[in-house]
Amino acid sequence: MAELAHVQEVWDRMRPKSAIYRVLLNDIEVVSASNGAMKARLLVLPVHLNSKGTLHGTVSACLTDWAGGLAIASTGLASTGVSTDIHTTFVSTAKEGDWLEVEGRAVKVGGTLAYTTVEIRKESGAVVATGSHTKYVKQ
Repeated sequence: MAELAHVQEVWDRMRPKSAIYRVLLNDIEVVSASNGAMKARLLVLPVHLNSKGTLHGTVSACLTDWAGGLAIASTGLASTGVSTDIHTTFVSTAKEGDWLEVEGRAVKVGGTLAYTTVEIRKESGAVVATGSHTKYVKQ
């Protein structure tokens, strides 16, 4: 429970400082956190769609960045670091009204770098995207 409170505190501090997070992730809900992991839910809204009416790749990339950072925060760090490398693989898509489940995991948090993985799924379990994210975390 302490991890969830800490992750929520870090997110509450980050949100007002990032216009992209306020637009794309304003309604995201962090639902659980443990040491090195976090889970969240996001309802796909019109703001998340591309010109074809499906989930825009930018949203998946943003979620990879966001969930990787909060997975790092779940280890107790007050800062989520600075991105050095980020990859998102688009597996399928989602449409307006779909619920996305986002899971971030801190694979390793070292003294200088942290390595994370992210999986974005629909409620049905179908994978929408996977990601990996490396961040510079030296304080």
